[in-house]
Amino acid sequence: MSFGKLGLKYSILLLIFLLPIILSAHEPDHSYIFLRINESSINGRFEISYKDVNQELGTSLSEPLSQADLDPLKGLISALIRDNINFSSNGKAFPLSIEDILAFRIDEEADNVQIYFELTNMKEMPEKLDISYTPFFEKRPNHRGVVIIEYHWKAGIINNHSLIAEVFENSGTEKQINLADVSIWKGFIAMVKLGIWHIWIGLDHILFLVALVLPAVVRRKTDNQDLATLEYGDNVKTPWRPVANFKPAALYILKIVTFFTIAHSITLAIASLGIFTLPSRYVESIIAFSIALAALHNIIPIFKSKEWIVAFAFGLFHGFGFASVLGEKGLGGDYIILSLLGFNGGVEIGQVAIIAGIFPVLYFLRTFSIYPKILTYGSGLLILISLHWSIERFFEINIPLGRWLDSILGVIPFFGLF
Repeated sequence: MSFGKLGLKYSILLLIFLLPIILSAHEPDHSYIFLRINESSINGRFEISYKDVNQELGTSLSEPLSQADLDPLKGLISALIRDNINFSSNGKAFPLSIEDILAFRIDEEADNVQIYFELTNMKEMPEKLDISYTPFFEKRPNHRGVVIIEYHWKAGIINNHSLIAEVFENSGTEKQINLADVSIWKGFIAMVKLGIWHIWIGLDHILFLVALVLPAVVRRKTDNQDLATLEYGDNVKTPWRPVANFKPAALYILKIVTFFTIAHSITLAIASLGIFTLPSRYVESIIAFSIALAALHNIIPIFKSKEWIVAFAFGLFHGFGFASVLGEKGLGGDYIILSLLGFNGGVEIGQVAIIAGIFPVLYFLRTFSIYPKILTYGSGLLILISLHWSIERFFEINIPLGRWLDSILGVIPFFGLF
């Protein structure tokens, strides 16, 4: 393949990778309609540049946009929206109920006005939603109104900020959105994907699994159960002995992960159903600390032959952490049981994939005399990372060491993906 063709190939791949980022950026002279399609209601928000508000209403809002400057204008802004943006289906109008109007800073150069709304007079979910959008075009002919369906569970859309449903232009102010292409299966699969993705980008969850998996292919010489005949040699001083067979090692890690799964499934359900929750600050701190304790146990046996206790006890807190993800995505009463099952199933698939990738490598390395050092020093590194995160999260501070740790993890091929 020539260099030109190769360059074109990778340019296309890079464009595909960057496309969601490009689409999710707030472009100049664009306003946005984010829709949340619930089981029997529709709500959402408009995001409009303060410059558009100024030009349309003759106001003098400026950066940085403050809530105090915006509050006196809420009536005018509400009227602007109601008069120019309309929702209906088969001739039946769904009047806007404006819930709140907030100042919102996207970045240092873009201040927006957020108008939260709900559609009223909706008895059941329509199959098609007609939208009429007419503001700003008279004074800004190149203006664009972008519709993004942020959440539609039965369509498999959970937390979308980049996929555009429709675009209003000066030449096209009437659009129709199809809401009928839905199924329970699509929503369930979307939750499974969300669970997989969350565990794959959750570096603290991954490192906790690594701490649990590291000793799976060896046994302490003081442990009378499942001792292997393999030795590292008389010149190697180590309390570890590699297991002789794959099966006992696999059963060991299966047992540990099973207890971890049971624990986080319990608290994920409890927190998501609103039965009991814990402050995120403490949950995230304990999740970070769980890595240190699991890694310390690899160096100094704290729970002799009781590793499942570590997995279960801290799995409870990991479950609270998973629940916070569902809360951030705005998942509530709609299909909550199926959401829990799908998300939890995705977490398990993600965990199994991680373990399946790590475990064979560790099993291969277990007979080499360097493996006890990998186990010891690797656990020591995990302890340092864990304590750093624990301190940062508990005291809500930013330690400069974090940038150094990120750069170290970034050069490791696996962690570099995150």
